[in-house]
Amino acid sequence: MLGLKYMSGFGNEHVSEDPRCPGALPEGQNNPQVCPYGLYAEQLSGSAFTCPRPTNRRSWLYRILPSVCHKPFQPLQEGHLTHSWDEVEPDPNQLRWKPFEIPKAPQNKLDFVSGLHTLCGAGEPRGRHGIAVHIFVCNTSMLDRCLYNSDGDFLIVPQQGKLLITTEFGKMLVEPNEICVIQQGMRFSVEVFGETRGYILEVYGAHFELPDLGPIGANGLANPRDFLVPVAWYEDRQVPGGYTVISKYQGKLFAAQQDFSPFNVVAWHGNYTPYKYNLENFMVINSVAFDHADPSIFTVLTAKSTRPGVAIADFVIFPPRWGVANNTFRPPYYHRNCMSEFMGLIKGHYEAKEEGFQPGGASLHSMMTPHGPDADCFEKASKAKLEPERVAEGTMAFMFESSLSMAVTKWGLKTSNRLDKNYYKCWEPLKSHFNPNRK
Repeated sequence: MLGLKYMSGFGNEHVSEDPRCPGALPEGQNNPQVCPYGLYAEQLSGSAFTCPRPTNRRSWLYRILPSVCHKPFQPLQEGHLTHSWDEVEPDPNQLRWKPFEIPKAPQNKLDFVSGLHTLCGAGEPRGRHGIAVHIFVCNTSMLDRCLYNSDGDFLIVPQQGKLLITTEFGKMLVEPNEICVIQQGMRFSVEVFGETRGYILEVYGAHFELPDLGPIGANGLANPRDFLVPVAWYEDRQVPGGYTVISKYQGKLFAAQQDFSPFNVVAWHGNYTPYKYNLENFMVINSVAFDHADPSIFTVLTAKSTRPGVAIADFVIFPPRWGVANNTFRPPYYHRNCMSEFMGLIKGHYEAKEEGFQPGGASLHSMMTPHGPDADCFEKASKAKLEPERVAEGTMAFMFESSLSMAVTKWGLKTSNRLDKNYYKCWEPLKSHFNPNRK
């Protein structure tokens, strides 16, 4: 949207005031006896008070009324949102889904919350350890209602349609080929402009951070300066008919009523914020001699576990780049992995499976389930002339990779009716080229 402004920097200490109220931030302290403009001071903590300084996350919000002014929460029907991983028996097969269907608005109006569908996941929010993968399909904006997630962080990947997201910190416009992260506890509302679809990676108990670069050095992959944070914006709006605040708490939805907009933050400061990132800004690292580097070189964000080098979840992309490796089979190699690999496609054709894997669809290759290029891709790449070539031009595929063994929901396997039961057939034409007399 025209006029939206942002501040840059990942994890920075930011300071922002709505220009309509200059001097709204208290000077020299967080919680004065009387705040400027008669505002209320409210701290939002994203980490324990005693976390080491490098991992301590909090922001101070200066608002017209505090968040505590609401009626009691009541259970709200959660539809296809779940964290129950035992609805159906485990399935170790390679799974692929056709593009998820977006209902037509006149027949079935769905906003961002009512359009959430859990596809797979592991762990559980009460223990503060786990993840969930959701698909969102919606065709109408959230009106006088907002959502906050008590369970964890949402990494949102729009695939079709743009999202105008209003948060307590300000507004963000997030379009396909961009992502945003709404961290635990942050209230937000989503406006859409037609049929809209995308993917969500939810992480319980950890926040996303930039991966360590090691021998790469100080620069590369997703650079901190390219992450954008909204600037303060408030509305002093009464809602006599009732504004609905929805809480996702222990995997369930609850709704509370209040008579004013929650987006009444006039100023804020801190390092615990929502943020967005344009995937085109990713600085690709790749092999320039021979062989195929592991896909970890494409990690944008990671949510670390307590084990060094092992992530609860990584967000990985496969952007346009040059392929120049000599004497090398250039597409992804055949693989069995101790991690779970969920893939989605924002646009274009994924290099290892140009047919069947479509934008708005998905695949899941579970722990130690073999996967790799289909037969057509293998034959083509095995015979290709090895010249410098553009790879994945006009394409953006991504992966949610996790050290957890993810279970698929009943909606994913059955109710959605989008599971491609012929996926395994893409490898059936692979034939033996073995000849003991030929080296």
